[in-house]
Amino acid sequence: MKQEHHIHMLFRYGLVTVLILLFSGAIGYKLFSTTVIDAHHWNELAQKQLERVDTVLPERGDILSDKGYILATNLRYYTVRIDFRCDNFKQHLYQMALDELADSMAANFPVRDRKEWRKRLEEPLKSDPKKRPRAWPLITNISFLDLQKIKTFPFFNIGNSNKTGMTVESVLRRSNPYGAMARRSVGGVGQTRECKEVHGIYGLEKALDSLLYGVPGLAKKIPLTKNIVNWTDVEPIPGYSVRTTIDIQLQDIVENELNRVLDSCSADWGCAILMDVKTGDIKAISNLERSKKGNGYIEALNYAVVGFEPGSVVKPISMMIALEDGLVSNLEEVIPIGKSWAYAGGRPITDSHYNGSLRVREVIEQSSNIGMARIITRGYDKNPKGFVERLRSIGFLDPLNTGIAGETTPMFKQNPARVDLSRMCYGYTSQIPPIYTLSIYNAIANGGRYVRPRLVKGLHTENFDSVLPVTYIRDRICSEENARKMQYMLKQVVWGAHGTGRSLKNDKVALAGKTGTCYSVDPKTRTYNTARKRLAFCGFFPADDPQYSCMVLTYYPKRNMFGAASTSGQVMKNIALKMYSRGMLDNTPDYADGTTPDNRALLYGSKDKRRYATVRRAAGIKTVIHPALNSGDTWKAEAGKLTVPSVIGLGLREAVVTLEQAGLNVKFQGTGYVARQIPERGTPVKKGQTVTLALSN
Repeated sequence: MKQEHHIHMLFRYGLVTVLILLFSGAIGYKLFSTTVIDAHHWNELAQKQLERVDTVLPERGDILSDKGYILATNLRYYTVRIDFRCDNFKQHLYQMALDELADSMAANFPVRDRKEWRKRLEEPLKSDPKKRPRAWPLITNISFLDLQKIKTFPFFNIGNSNKTGMTVESVLRRSNPYGAMARRSVGGVGQTRECKEVHGIYGLEKALDSLLYGVPGLAKKIPLTKNIVNWTDVEPIPGYSVRTTIDIQLQDIVENELNRVLDSCSADWGCAILMDVKTGDIKAISNLERSKKGNGYIEALNYAVVGFEPGSVVKPISMMIALEDGLVSNLEEVIPIGKSWAYAGGRPITDSHYNGSLRVREVIEQSSNIGMARIITRGYDKNPKGFVERLRSIGFLDPLNTGIAGETTPMFKQNPARVDLSRMCYGYTSQIPPIYTLSIYNAIANGGRYVRPRLVKGLHTENFDSVLPVTYIRDRICSEENARKMQYMLKQVVWGAHGTGRSLKNDKVALAGKTGTCYSVDPKTRTYNTARKRLAFCGFFPADDPQYSCMVLTYYPKRNMFGAASTSGQVMKNIALKMYSRGMLDNTPDYADGTTPDNRALLYGSKDKRRYATVRRAAGIKTVIHPALNSGDTWKAEAGKLTVPSVIGLGLREAVVTLEQAGLNVKFQGTGYVARQIPERGTPVKKGQTVTLALSN
């Protein structure tokens, strides 16, 4: 029996041994197969598991004014969070610092007072330690300087994130330093539905998105011997920085004067464009619309590139064609007018006031519909389509390609009837964007040379600079002689005895231009609503030596002023006079304080300026090394001496903190950012001495 039992035990031991050997053999084979035979395959799978490919978004290019003022840029904002369950979190130190920490938060971030900050900071500690938040938001959307401040606050100044639980997230956001100024033309950005990437959605941001956006890169997490590190496979390529033609000072003048007149006449909306005659550079463009909230006017739809029936501002274009085609030559020729003129079986054409007859030059001066129609039908009565083709031949129907998103081209009937001809020559039965009308007036002011309006002046990257040349739609749309005749007739609109714009006379800047009134069509009745007028004035100044052309359009004024000259014309007059008073028309300014304001844009950055160095140089942008980042700019006493730190370019809060930390008192005037300081940086001072700051927006 014992022997049988012994044999049975040996059998069991033998079976277990065999199974172990078989199992070990299987493991060995699998190990050999994995590490030798199929090593390549499994290495690839492991690599794929350990590697994660991420898209690295490029830095979007800046949009700059003509002198380098930053109109749109990227600013990095930070969110500070606390992990209350991280290893070695020093809860007792956190509790001890709560009062001081609440004081610091309230002093620097007054969204809450001290009591409210104390309550908020203590709240996460009331929950179960195992259920406390891992990413509790302390504060969001703060600047880098504010982030550095927080790191000096009680508890957070430990410097060990594992003990404080502090984590920081950052994100780049588009910022417009000048707020709503030229906002519709500069444009905006937003996430697309398709890919959640940030792209331009209107204005220059949209029109030039492919240039501004850049090229995304690729990044992987790569396994190394001891850890896994981030590795950039393909570096992202930053977008181009776009230098526009916008002049900040002129933009400010245009927006203010447009807003002033719109408010005085209670118009629904208005548009104003200011252009350099020689280059076609759009120096200012403003679109203001009454706020639905009832608190003034705000940037609105870019009416400058939207087509409207233009009204009488189109008459000079028709007259220029008539001169070029030889339909008229003598400006003293008498044109029969009368009370009305029935042409081609249509509704009789009338004028706003009666004239038995007018000279050719007076047709523009007094804005005669009948006179203009009689002149144009001389040449195109039997070929109305020929008039549209004539407009096409001078380039008036060509796309301007200004760089403004949403730009439309003029629309005329392709096969107009005779009655249509008589209407389109004085501003009806057509749709013309204001920028196109202005472009022809600009050509007249430019001696007949049809320069292309433009909003983009240059493109810049770290390794590339390009200044775009002035281009022409047509080298010439009329002779210099006929351009001079048109300049004379447009000047008479303001300076003639019966000119429709004679209220715009002044002894400082001679204006030339044309008034225009057009009724809007009621969408329900499809008839003209005589109560809702679009009032336009288009012209140039100074009249005898044109430097700037300008078009203004106002819609539906309801009080004080109702004529085109007293609304849109008044805007242009105010712009010209404001420029004159500031010495912007090659004249001596009316006032001078002996200083030249420096309004160049400020870019904060470290001493490493490689990223924007080329752009700064090309655009003339100042680089400001923030005191907190500039180790060479110290206010600490050395050898018993104390020197004033620089706070130029800082906001008031940052400037005050910096100076008070240096033991100095602060006085200030104005709002915005520090433009000047007295004493200047590096001046030896004593503790308690006062530094005076001048702030400017």
